[in-house]
Amino acid sequence: MLDTIIQYFESIDPVLGALYASLFTWIVTAAGAALVFFFKGMNRGLLDGMLGFTGGVMVAASFWSLLAPGIEMSPGEGFVKVIPAAVGFAMGALFLFALDKILPHLHINFKENEKEGVKSPWRRTTLLVLAITLHNIPEGLAVGVLFGGVAAGIPEATIGGAVALAIGIGIQNFPEGLAVSMPLRRQGISKFKSFWYGQLSAIVEPIAAVIGAIAVTFFTPILPYALAFAAGAMIFVVVEEVVPETQRDKYTDVATLGFIGGFIIMMTLDVALG
Repeated sequence: MLDTIIQYFESIDPVLGALYASLFTWIVTAAGAALVFFFKGMNRGLLDGMLGFTGGVMVAASFWSLLAPGIEMSPGEGFVKVIPAAVGFAMGALFLFALDKILPHLHINFKENEKEGVKSPWRRTTLLVLAITLHNIPEGLAVGVLFGGVAAGIPEATIGGAVALAIGIGIQNFPEGLAVSMPLRRQGISKFKSFWYGQLSAIVEPIAAVIGAIAVTFFTPILPYALAFAAGAMIFVVVEEVVPETQRDKYTDVATLGFIGGFIIMMTLDVALG
């Protein structure tokens, strides 16, 4: 089945492929959020394990899908060869750092008085959605950049690798959707509104993916920088947001094992398909 999917993406325009792949990641987020219609609550240990899994996928994708091919396609040798990856990685991390300081948001397991970003009268619901939206910007961008590399004819950027990244991000988006909708439901918000806000957090992914794909298509030399940029942004999210969210209760070991599992799955997908 995976071979059929890859063959299909090889037969269409890569920018359109980026849109379809990122729509898939959004749909999986919506599927996770939809569990709010069937369950009233969620075990905290399971939530921490799934968030850990999310972190593992993002770290593995950052290296195997983004940094490694970015370094490989860079010209030169030694220190010169790694400069685009180093610069792009730093820029991606700084971009998310700036968003984190500016955009009002509240992490999933944090209390009301632990809001981040500029002060805002926005409700907890909006702040929770914005926190997950921060996760999804670099994820969508990463998918788009890889598909853009395919469109530009870069040998190191393959449809298989782009599909593997989309599948991995889609898998880890499932718990992200649930992680938004379930806490909102526990606060007394209706099932439909909880689902709506849960899926809404990932709508930014198709937008970021198309922007990334088009940018790389028209400016091919930036591809190594763009791949590393997405990697730096994702690593920032993992270290600053995902991991701390899993370390605030007694299920730290569960979260750690989830992280390991997510890393293994994403690494396997990328190596097998890329």
